[in-house]
Amino acid sequence: MLLDWRLHSIVAVAALISEAIGIIKIPLGPGTLLLLPLFYAFIIGLLLNPHLFSATSRLVPVKVSEAAAPVILLSIMPFIARFGSTIGPAIEQILSAGPALILQELGNLGTMLVAMPFAVLVLKMGREAIGATYSIAREPNIAIISDKYGLKGPEGVGVMGVYVVGTMFGTLWFALMAGYLTTLDIFDPRALAMACGVGSGSMVAACSGAIAGALPELRDELLAFAGASNLLTYATGLYISLFIALPVAERVFKWCSGRREMRSAGAKATDFSATVSDAERPERHLGQTAIVMAVVCVVGWISNTINGGSLLVALPGMMILYAMTMLGLVVTRFAPFYLPGVAWVSLVSIVVTLPWFPGNAWIVEQLQSVSFLAIVTPVLAYAGLALSPREFTMFRQVGWKLVIVSLLVFTGTFIGSAVVAQALL
Repeated sequence: MLLDWRLHSIVAVAALISEAIGIIKIPLGPGTLLLLPLFYAFIIGLLLNPHLFSATSRLVPVKVSEAAAPVILLSIMPFIARFGSTIGPAIEQILSAGPALILQELGNLGTMLVAMPFAVLVLKMGREAIGATYSIAREPNIAIISDKYGLKGPEGVGVMGVYVVGTMFGTLWFALMAGYLTTLDIFDPRALAMACGVGSGSMVAACSGAIAGALPELRDELLAFAGASNLLTYATGLYISLFIALPVAERVFKWCSGRREMRSAGAKATDFSATVSDAERPERHLGQTAIVMAVVCVVGWISNTINGGSLLVALPGMMILYAMTMLGLVVTRFAPFYLPGVAWVSLVSIVVTLPWFPGNAWIVEQLQSVSFLAIVTPVLAYAGLALSPREFTMFRQVGWKLVIVSLLVFTGTFIGSAVVAQALL
């Protein structure tokens, strides 16, 4: 099912079309909105989704859409490897900015400081505001809410609402916001790049890509800072969310609501518990993963031909990304302690591109022919195709309130992290 030729062919075509359109710059006031190819790929995938438009089921059967969901995580892995490869060569600059990279995670508190008062005082939301505003709702944050409150309660409705909005629009919002703030020249671009690291993999790609698109002369340095920030977020974000952000969210909610428990009718009537599932991790089936990963890399290799290197020139770079990705998953499988696969893949790519690693110069040179954004464009096409009726239904049920709160959460997290990073640089 994961090797369905129609799925990967459609994604490859969507990625090629998107890359051919290129980056569109739209002047807006003193700044500029940047529309990236990954935006068009997501829209194309969405328009072809049979769960949204049944007329497309002849071209994209439902089973093809269902096959896209587990491929998303695999397709993001080569991008993570490419991301990590920008950190190794810039390790000295990153270490010199160490405190800013670590402490900017505390800027996530800007999330509830911006969104919580608005959710409670203006939108009159109840305890779902806690789940919605205490974090940016990455998968570990959902696990925290599930463990502490359960996903059937209002807190679970809140965190899942932000998760769904983030899945559908978060990447696009981060790209637009980051590109616009970069053109305003208010923040140090390195601070903005570090703030990109708080998002999911696709958010980081879109966010840092938008900044690098506005400042191409600083591309490698900015991507390195964003990658390092994202790596540290995986290591520290869970604990900061659990021990700092969630308790603060509880206190801010009590203050905003005047210690009155407000529970919305929508939260009582909605059960989203089935949305979270314990999907098998790719490192558990390395043989199958190796085959699917090869197909995914071929799709990225084809997508890269428009704005990256030719097929022949980019072949060594794509093979290196494939090798680094699979090595990272092997380490994930057999390591004596657990870290997410994305963390190990990133660490492997960092190590092999460090200045003192044998052959690092050749590796870095080959990877230059693989466009950072081109290999993430197919990821968004898979994401658009993978959205299920449950996610579309949830999006309708959570309503306009959680959409507004979600955008405030993304904005507060990004700007809060950027402010902290700016102060420490």
